[in-house]
Amino acid sequence: MSAERHGAVVIGASAGALDALSVILPGLPTGFRLPVFVVVHVPPDKRSVLAELFQAKCELEVCEAEDKESIKAGTVFFGPPGYHLLVESPQSLSLSTDDPIMFSRPSIDVLFETAAQVYGSGLIAIVLTGANQDGAAGLKAVVEAGGTAVVQNPHDAFAKAMPEAAIGACPDAKIMSLVAITEYLKKV
Repeated sequence: MSAERHGAVVIGASAGALDALSVILPGLPTGFRLPVFVVVHVPPDKRSVLAELFQAKCELEVCEAEDKESIKAGTVFFGPPGYHLLVESPQSLSLSTDDPIMFSRPSIDVLFETAAQVYGSGLIAIVLTGANQDGAAGLKAVVEAGGTAVVQNPHDAFAKAMPEAAIGACPDAKIMSLVAITEYLKKV
């Protein structure tokens, strides 16, 4: 797999996200050159500490995305509570207060769909543990744009509804354990 082929990674997670992301994100090495965009379903009325928590665990820079923020390679961007995270261009992110999707804002589908439009076949999309179906439609959009679909093995997930819905929408997705996902990303 050639390094030039990939442009970004998107990750969506819900129930059980902290443990799942704690396997993947700290495993990415300093030289990891792709931007990583992460949406986790968090309550909109609470300040998220995900960026701070993962900055302490990761070799990569980790931040909470801001509106019109420039995309930097080798950086993990978390969607903030109460806002959809959108990829506007290969250089820029944006935030939106559009209606929640499946009761969620940020929505995994919104992130995946906008990233698929920008990165096409250069996008790697990963659906992790979660208790609803958010991410399935977005993963399908990534596949339709020529991107790579990766799903956490539902048997290993804290909540299997989200990975199962993603597999239902994308039966050819790569189904992997969290450790295998980390190893896969290290090779891109």
